[in-house]
Amino acid sequence: MSAGQHEIIVVDDDDGMSRAIERLLGTAGWRVCSFPSGEALLASGMFREAAVLVIDIHLPGISGLELHRQLLAQGGKAPVIFVTGQDRPRISDLIRRTGAAGYFTKPFAGNELIDAIGRHVPAA
Repeated sequence: MSAGQHEIIVVDDDDGMSRAIERLLGTAGWRVCSFPSGEALLASGMFREAAVLVIDIHLPGISGLELHRQLLAQGGKAPVIFVTGQDRPRISDLIRRTGAAGYFTKPFAGNELIDAIGRHVPAA
């Protein structure tokens, strides 16, 4: 399977951040699809085909952590990388307990996100 066949899903209500992540990951050769909320992703069912999910913690409606719980309950198996603009020890602890594949505080270095995703799917 070539890198272009891997779908990376981004869930972030900040349109500018979603576009920036899409451009970054596109340059690494991945296909990227973005959703503005957890509810939108769940309704699409696309999470079942994802290679990796990049999920913002603070989303409108259900939180990123609740989205992760619901994805697991619905059989989602893709690794999840959380991002947040509000790094707090309590949130960091919760994320560690989820078994997340990564956790980044905005702004983060693009190469670090690429490296984290690359541990799960090859880049072009």
